[in-house]
Amino acid sequence: MSGAALVVEVLVAFFLALFLLHRYGDFRKQQRMVLFATLLAWFLCFLIVFTLPLDVSTSVYNQCNINSEKEVTTATEYSVHSPNTSASPTKRAPNVCIKPWSYIPDGILPVFWRVVYWTSQCLTWLLLPFMQSYARSGGFSISGKIKTALIENAIYYGTYLLIFCSLLIYVAVSPKLNLSWSQLQVIGITAANTWGLFLLVLLLGYGLVEIPRSYWNASCHGYLLAKTYFKAAKLMSEKTDAEENLEDVMEDVRHASEAIKYNHPLRKCIDTVLRKCPTEYQEKMGRNMDDYEDFDENRNPCPCKKNLVKLHKQAIYAVQRHNRTQVQWQMLLDEAFHLEDVAKNETSGTRHFVHSFPSSEPVGWVSSYVYTPTIEWYWECLLRRWFYRVLAILLSLFSVVVVWSECTFFSTQPVLSLFAVFIQLAEKDYNYLYIEMACFVTIFFLCYCVYSTVFRIRVFNYYYLAPHHQTDAYSLQFSGMLFCRLTPPLCLNFLGLIHMDSTISHQQRQQTAYTSIMGSMKVLSFIANGFYIYYPMLVLLLCIATYYSLGTRCLNILGFQQFIGENHMTSDLVDEGRELIRRERRKRQRTDDGENRRRDWREQYRERREKYMGRNRNAYSELKESHDSAVNSSTFAPSSGRDISDHAELLQDVEPLDFNGEDTPDSEDRRYKYLHLLFRGVKINMLIVDLFINMLCV
Repeated sequence: MSGAALVVEVLVAFFLALFLLHRYGDFRKQQRMVLFATLLAWFLCFLIVFTLPLDVSTSVYNQCNINSEKEVTTATEYSVHSPNTSASPTKRAPNVCIKPWSYIPDGILPVFWRVVYWTSQCLTWLLLPFMQSYARSGGFSISGKIKTALIENAIYYGTYLLIFCSLLIYVAVSPKLNLSWSQLQVIGITAANTWGLFLLVLLLGYGLVEIPRSYWNASCHGYLLAKTYFKAAKLMSEKTDAEENLEDVMEDVRHASEAIKYNHPLRKCIDTVLRKCPTEYQEKMGRNMDDYEDFDENRNPCPCKKNLVKLHKQAIYAVQRHNRTQVQWQMLLDEAFHLEDVAKNETSGTRHFVHSFPSSEPVGWVSSYVYTPTIEWYWECLLRRWFYRVLAILLSLFSVVVVWSECTFFSTQPVLSLFAVFIQLAEKDYNYLYIEMACFVTIFFLCYCVYSTVFRIRVFNYYYLAPHHQTDAYSLQFSGMLFCRLTPPLCLNFLGLIHMDSTISHQQRQQTAYTSIMGSMKVLSFIANGFYIYYPMLVLLLCIATYYSLGTRCLNILGFQQFIGENHMTSDLVDEGRELIRRERRKRQRTDDGENRRRDWREQYRERREKYMGRNRNAYSELKESHDSAVNSSTFAPSSGRDISDHAELLQDVEPLDFNGEDTPDSEDRRYKYLHLLFRGVKINMLIVDLFINMLCV
């Protein structure tokens, strides 16, 4: 059963990471190594989060065994010193420790944590930074990209090497400490966790307030619609900049393509750049290019390879940004149209949700039987707002508990951290299922606050996680780096909240396997006894700043437009976005009306054509039947010589319509050929009518 629990944790973590990578990455266009490295980083972080509750319950069970052994030892010593058992007081039997359903045998978790932790650290500090520069490089060969990545990461690696050397000198100078390999590992782990904790508190302070507030605002339809208009105005500006940037880059590519002819040594490089351009630009450049003109070094100045590398990098970035803004614009339009439909349906008395632009996809069984228009109306217009408000209140209460515990988890006598109180109450009864569920819910909420902030933040166009497969390789790997750096200190902070970390709680108890691989933080006492305890209290100030939107107001003052309720610039952008959405609605309505008219014309013409074809088919069959009957009557009916000669003379008067120039002696074949030509003439007339109707539709 224990092995099954660990396998389930691994599978859930893997599929969750794969789902997120499919949502933000592009499996068809992005490099396989980029996707694999990002998937591995996310998978390891989720695996740490999902497996830690099992480690806590296993640690509680081991502590129960230790306590039972102590009780047995104490009872044995008491019986030795008191031979008169009749005079001895009644002794309580030692606790019987029940093994948890998810118990993991000794020796497995330490190896598991060591492999997972050091793999994630190698990814975040060594491999992912290098792959970031490699994927962003505009080089045309593997060696060129590697060279560019090494140069860009020289300062990066040098900075961390300087920090590590500083800590190493501090430990070497300290007279109470002796350097060893285990202590060097602890120094490296401490440095990485300190950096992660510094960023963790900043993201956590923002998420603890912003997530409940976002759900509360989602229940206010007017707020959502105004914010969508605001986003539309900003996105239209970004979309226009992306289109202009793409035009400028494509113009530079065109000049370079015209200057570098087919026999130039750098022609392969410019062909690589052209393959990264959109199809319409490739066709346009292909029409304007004259490959029959030879390259003349003296007459045609050509860009050097360094300039082509820079142009290649600019082309990749411009195309990716242009595609991203186009997709985001379409998704934002759908969201705005849906919110406007909700506003219209709220005043409807039919209690039947009506979409302005119904989906062109076929209706599935879910929409037909489960999520019907009536149920959709009740959910969108009535139930959704109350569901979001209740959820926002619950998340707010959870945030308050987290802030209180972060400010008081260092106190062990009395225990002020609410999470520690809950875990210790369950530990007394050895309720392992409750312990695991409480640990999972707590750490899941902390991860949701931190990771959702990672997905929301945007550093200009340098780092941006865009859904619908529009995230570039650099941002994907940067998110993997952040996840690997934030998850270990987050888990240590969680263990401190429930008093399972002896470095912070200063309690003599069985440590978790995760804490054991971190080593003793006493090597750097000023970090273990100072920074790890008091720095998380800063989350209270960050929550207050986020509640009053101080960061948003500062960005707005600096010129980065943010959505603020009572602001003149915000109102102008909301009005601009409303007009943009209204214009796009009219454009889409005209397109849909044109499609509907074409569909109606096609249906009407199809009916007429089928009716006309049926009538011609009936006429043809009647004519054929009459001919057959005439032939039969002339064959079997008795006739005189006069009648036979009249028939022969009549047949001789009818000239056969033979366009092949061949004489057919059979009169029946001639009649069939005449009818066949007549039928072909009807089909040609029908085709002409069909063409005329299509021209009218267009």
